[in-house]
Amino acid sequence: MTGTSGPRRVIHVALAGNLAIAVAKFIAAAVSGSSAMLSEGVHSLVDTINEVLLLYGLRRANRPADHAHPLGHGRELYFWSFIVALLVFAMGAGISIYEGITRLRHPVPGGSHSLAYLVLGVSLVFEGISWTVAVREFRATKGQLGYFEAFRRSKDPSTFTVLLEDSAALIGLLIALAGLLGAQLLQMPELDGIASIGIGAVLAVTAFLLARETKGLLLGESADPDVARSLLEIASRDPDVHSANGVLTVQMGPNQVMAALSAEFEDHRTTPQIEACIGRIEAAAHARHPELVALFVKPQTPQTWQQRLQQLDPPASTQ
Repeated sequence: MTGTSGPRRVIHVALAGNLAIAVAKFIAAAVSGSSAMLSEGVHSLVDTINEVLLLYGLRRANRPADHAHPLGHGRELYFWSFIVALLVFAMGAGISIYEGITRLRHPVPGGSHSLAYLVLGVSLVFEGISWTVAVREFRATKGQLGYFEAFRRSKDPSTFTVLLEDSAALIGLLIALAGLLGAQLLQMPELDGIASIGIGAVLAVTAFLLARETKGLLLGESADPDVARSLLEIASRDPDVHSANGVLTVQMGPNQVMAALSAEFEDHRTTPQIEACIGRIEAAAHARHPELVALFVKPQTPQTWQQRLQQLDPPASTQ
């Protein structure tokens, strides 16, 4: 798989920062007795585990095709990205909300907050650096699309997962800081518990967004529409093709696409001539789209292709 050096760099930066921050947050939580700091420690620990899983998924997805997986292993990254979303929800959001509710029911005056404030300040710096790296990498791949549209259309979960996690981390740190300050200045330890619940809510929203996007990729989304249009153009230019009817694509991994081309060949073409035509189409397609792992060409009339399209949902039939 090509083009993974950027996502790996983003993940490595986030992994190093989250591991150090998680240890510091747990120490600060033990000293201060803060529920929000404990939630933030769990948050950073979950993020650390998630980065390890993403790196593992990238390595597994990079394996070459074999007899058991003739189209490659690209979707394994989508599987581990979905596991990441589940971990964010179950461990991150679940534990944070539970801890916050417990603190609301049994408020406990906090201890020394000096270390907690120091850790929050350092965490904001490190998370900000990691977030900046993730934004730059995402910006380099999104082109002219807006951030939300690029997130919806992205086929590489490793980059947008880290970006979402870092964004949630920054918001969580600000919530924890507000909770600590409020609990200390107003002498209301319940605010610490409310902050913990707020952190859990942020993580729950993050988990939902990650799960929704990775679910579509895991089930098999179509590739970028430009790929289908490009393949139609290549096929239409071949002299042995009477009409290029349409293309169906499936994203098999961040840089792996499978496509099926429907085409009607000129009358009276022999089998060797059709084979040669398909060979030319495949060569041109792979030259223009290195991410194409397989291209299947099916001889069909336009009428048969239209009947096939009628069985698909409207978004898919536009390709």
